[in-house]
Amino acid sequence: MNNFLKTPGFFKANVEVLPSAMLKVRNGGDEHLKKNDGYSKKVRAGKVWLVGAGPGDAELLTLKALRVINSVDIIFYDYLVSAEIRALFPKNIPSFYVGKAKNKHSIAQEDLNQLLVNQAQQGLNVCRIKGGDPFVFGRGGEELLELRTAGIEADVIPGITSASGCSTYADIPLTHRGLSQGCTFVTGHAEKSLDLNWNALAQLKHTLVFYMGLTRADEISAKLLTGGLAVDTPVAIIENGCRKDQRNIISTLSKFPADVIREQVQSPALIIVGEVVRMKEKLQSTVQAHAAEAAQYMLA
Repeated sequence: MNNFLKTPGFFKANVEVLPSAMLKVRNGGDEHLKKNDGYSKKVRAGKVWLVGAGPGDAELLTLKALRVINSVDIIFYDYLVSAEIRALFPKNIPSFYVGKAKNKHSIAQEDLNQLLVNQAQQGLNVCRIKGGDPFVFGRGGEELLELRTAGIEADVIPGITSASGCSTYADIPLTHRGLSQGCTFVTGHAEKSLDLNWNALAQLKHTLVFYMGLTRADEISAKLLTGGLAVDTPVAIIENGCRKDQRNIISTLSKFPADVIREQVQSPALIIVGEVVRMKEKLQSTVQAHAAEAAQYMLA
């Protein structure tokens, strides 16, 4: 079922027909519907949950998110919802991919908003699950506004945002006393150029975390250097964060665009800029020191 997007027409046909089929089963089959003319017009609206899946590790799902996943009638999932998390979807609940990779949108956002409204209006309880947190570059606000405007009951279940999850798994604290007293999340996604106050970002002395910034690496580097950050400001590129194949590439502000190309970094990836990146080496060196000490003790 999840391969339906290979034929775009299949998507609208099946998703629009699906609710009536599910309601038919739920309410006793064709015979029940025949005895209740106009039932579909009177059916009670369902509910939509916008669920944050976190950055990839299924064990980072909240209990509330897992409960909703197991109790709804239909699931719509994003590009960044990992295979490990999708494996938790109940086999008896239909799940549909509605994600957006760069230049590969399975469905326009406006159509997706209406799709969620339509499913709920036909009586289905819907899980719309997204990578990270729905309210952090996840367009959750747009979807929630559309649902509430249409009179649909809708709740948001927060998830661990990628900046927090990926940096933690990489041993990089987003804030650290004496190094960074704040953290700023920035989207690297834009139609043309990034409309940002680069001088202000460079002077904040915050940890800067760029989501969806791989294709803007040259621009990010050049603008922050022009804004006043030093060429040797440490940068971490985290690919597939919180997943089994996570890669942590440590570089500098002047060199990281070349490293993105050389290492063939693929999305999903985060770019972390700031002195806190140096903490990774310190934290790992303490682990290595303790391991060496333990090894000497065993040989003694």
